[in-house]
Amino acid sequence: MTDAVGSLFESLLDIMERLRGEGGCPWDREQTRDSLKPYLIEEAYEAVEAIEDGRPEAMIEELGDVLFQIVFHAQIGRERGEFTMSDLLQRLSQKMVRRHPHVFGDRVVGSAKEALAQWESIKQSEADGKRRSVLEGIPRSLPALLRAQRMQVKAARVGFDWKGPAAAWTKVREEIQEVDEALGQEDRARIQEEFGDLLFSLVNVARLLDLDAEDSLQQAIQKFRRRFVEMEAEIAARGARLADTSLEALDCAWEAVKARETNRRPTEP
Repeated sequence: MTDAVGSLFESLLDIMERLRGEGGCPWDREQTRDSLKPYLIEEAYEAVEAIEDGRPEAMIEELGDVLFQIVFHAQIGRERGEFTMSDLLQRLSQKMVRRHPHVFGDRVVGSAKEALAQWESIKQSEADGKRRSVLEGIPRSLPALLRAQRMQVKAARVGFDWKGPAAAWTKVREEIQEVDEALGQEDRARIQEEFGDLLFSLVNVARLLDLDAEDSLQQAIQKFRRRFVEMEAEIAARGARLADTSLEALDCAWEAVKARETNRRPTEP
């Protein structure tokens, strides 16, 4: 870290201390760890959105907001006499060096996959003799698709995985059949269970194809929203309301929107 960056970081810590101190901001002073949890999650999602949009200025803004949340929690820890930002930074630095012996030591790894396996092995050895599942460390609050993919990745690191996407797709076909059977039995509990298994197996296929299941679904949602809004506009241009339009007419308008979208795509040179 350069002197300039270090000085700026110290200034940020001073700003946070002043906001929480006597004569500071009433809102900042009344915040607790629990009250701040939604903001940490929200800021993280906004940072991800800025990264996906590829906007550097937005990334600077949103990543800064995430950093401020961390500084906020460090200040609360300091006030309670539990830990300081120095403690946090020292622990983080030590962990990163310890878990990268191929960079800071004399070990050798030949690929990113080997580096991840080594990371997991070192993490297990840090459990102080306590039995620790390789699946620990995945927050329950993660979106379900993302949590499923993270869990599958961790299991794959220790060799529990499909041989490839084709094998995983065979499992998807099997799960579809089981959903069909549950629907035929009209057993709601089993339908929900089998549908969950189907979603989980689809995440496996995405992961093995090097796709992000969460991003894939988000893109599908955005596509649906874009097409639906355009369909609404088309219906409104006819002087009609969606609620008064037949399903057949809605389907026709939807297909027209899809066709226009396809025609607008750039063709290969």
